[in-house]
Amino acid sequence: MKKIWKISALVVVLTAIGAGVGFYYFNKPKLEPLMQEGQPFDFEMVRAKARGLAASPYLPQKVSLPEEVAKLDYDQHRDVRFQRDKGPWFGQQLPFEIQLFHLGSIFTSPVKINEIKNGRVKPLNYSASYFDFGKNRVHPDKWGDIGFAGFRLHYPLNTSKYMDELVSFLGASYFRALGKGQKYGLSARGLAIDTAVQTGEEFPVFEEFWVEKTKPDAAEIKVYALLNSKSVTGAYSFTIQPGLSTTMDVDATLYPRENINKLGIAPLTSMFLFGENSKNKFDDHRLEVHDSDGLLVWNGNDEWLWRPLDNSKYLRISSFEDNNPHGFGLLQRDRKPEHYLDFEAMYEQRPSLWVEPLDNWGKGVVQLVEIPSIQEIHDNIVAFWIPDQKIEAGKEYHFSYRLHWTGDAPIESNLAKVTATYTGIGGVSGMLNVDKRKFVIDFSAPKIKGLNWEQEIKDGKITADISISEGKFLGSHLMFNPVTKAPTLYMDFRPNGKTAEIRAVLRREGQVVSEVWSYQWLP
Repeated sequence: MKKIWKISALVVVLTAIGAGVGFYYFNKPKLEPLMQEGQPFDFEMVRAKARGLAASPYLPQKVSLPEEVAKLDYDQHRDVRFQRDKGPWFGQQLPFEIQLFHLGSIFTSPVKINEIKNGRVKPLNYSASYFDFGKNRVHPDKWGDIGFAGFRLHYPLNTSKYMDELVSFLGASYFRALGKGQKYGLSARGLAIDTAVQTGEEFPVFEEFWVEKTKPDAAEIKVYALLNSKSVTGAYSFTIQPGLSTTMDVDATLYPRENINKLGIAPLTSMFLFGENSKNKFDDHRLEVHDSDGLLVWNGNDEWLWRPLDNSKYLRISSFEDNNPHGFGLLQRDRKPEHYLDFEAMYEQRPSLWVEPLDNWGKGVVQLVEIPSIQEIHDNIVAFWIPDQKIEAGKEYHFSYRLHWTGDAPIESNLAKVTATYTGIGGVSGMLNVDKRKFVIDFSAPKIKGLNWEQEIKDGKITADISISEGKFLGSHLMFNPVTKAPTLYMDFRPNGKTAEIRAVLRREGQVVSEVWSYQWLP
């Protein structure tokens, strides 16, 4: 069964280049506070600090943690728990509470955490009284101020009687959040650099945070962060609004130290082990195991494109060129518990995460990276925006976007959605046609005035428009599915040993009435 934290949601991140796999993490120096206690907070000062850091060489220093902390393994570290009633905001009738993560295990990089109280900065200093160390035999009175690994915010998201975990920032620039009724799944990151590049990936780190201590009637909370790494520094602000869909307005200003080859903006990180299209690869009693089942892109030409996720033997990279995208995201569309049969992990309750640009992003690509994986503890899916513009040292770059932690894309397209993708041996059922492949695609049937899906499919007014870049298209059949009460498309093709890009879309007398189903077939 799935453990609480996936490996790449920590500081250790799975990276695969071709057949190679590497694990990377950074030990960062303990920081002196950017602003002194009692000083008025100003986000421009965070930008100024990031700008100043970028003008200086990057000087990583290893931290010498107390031996008792450094030796905590995974299970021992999990036994160190924050005591809510000892927390700095507990019992003050506030809508948000802050809780802190202890260092140990793979969390070896202290971050500085400050609160903003009445507009002024107050450092949150380490205290062993915040924590219950469980069965660990340790002597925290000898450690001094060792700092924290990260923090989380709690809010009465599902009921007024309980402070649910709402958002956490833990490990490098990783963070994740929840909407109402959801359980943790995929993560976001501040920035991705050289993901799936043979020279190796670089992982920027949020080194210092400022968290606004809200008023009792506040409906949102603000978090600010300083990002630092070998190639770039950055100043980030997060305006977080909890709800049925929890939103984060992200404002990021970046200052490259070096020219950056591949910069990933608004990176999303998820897990896909297997689903309907790849279930035969795993000997597992469950039918599906994934935090997300597809990438959805709403491009600048108003085309909605759905790419089902896959877990193949080889690294898979898909790039979708665009100009000023309306949005993209990793979605968990399948919400049926009986499709997962995992009542501990509850994959049907994992959030989808949608990125909505709030300013002009210009030309670039939405890129999807799918890394081979044999375990569900690894986040093997990454998606982000890569701008066309060159990212050069000494310049300033600004990006603004909204993250929606939600059930589905927050924008209704009024198109038939792809709800499932199946694949297997092609041709006639029961015949051994190993040289052919069959795809079966289920769509939804949204209510559209004047459109009767069943009748118009029967009459041939709704048809499938299919294209295949390699191999031979062998035919298709579109029918109204009596089980789903919606369209199902059957299509066959014969691979030719080359990678094939396959697209299918439903049209009604020439007009698009569905998302574009896009699939990459690897030989």
